[in-house]
Amino acid sequence: MPADPHPASELELELTFLADRVPDEVRGTHPVRLVDVYVPEDRQVHPRLRLRQQGDRFELTKKLPVVEGDASQHHELTVTLDDAEFACLAAASGRRVEKDRYRVVIDGHPAEVDVFRGDLQGLVLVDFEFGDRADLESFVAPACCGPDVTQEDFIAGGLLAGRAYAEIEPELDRLGYTRLDV
Repeated sequence: MPADPHPASELELELTFLADRVPDEVRGTHPVRLVDVYVPEDRQVHPRLRLRQQGDRFELTKKLPVVEGDASQHHELTVTLDDAEFACLAAASGRRVEKDRYRVVIDGHPAEVDVFRGDLQGLVLVDFEFGDRADLESFVAPACCGPDVTQEDFIAGGLLAGRAYAEIEPELDRLGYTRLDV
């Protein structure tokens, strides 16, 4: 697939929750395997660049917060890549994360349920995206959701990448999370 020379930019409004349980809605739904690679490789830096392989689709995304310190709003700039471009750029970093993403509707809200694989096995997150700030602010989390972790740095994809479950377990324990092996 040829690369799209025109990047797409959008505003993303989202909330992220630790799952109290795997939502019933994922049963019978086929996930998409995502492989994310974050740049730079330095684990002390919160990366803004993400390479993503989603099946046979490849992209590079730069996420910038609208307001520094508020992880619920981002401007995203995305460029489509071909497989050779992805492979070349992905070789620059070992900060990777693999997860199965289930796109479902929970209590009438579109959601993405991310079941992490590999070194982060046991972590399950539920993301909700919103069309406007009013929808985000009036949202009531469904019963399958545990703590809101939108503003928790340790749970951001770029800071999870390259880590193991045991490394983030103290933070998860602090929030009362129970490991979910799916």
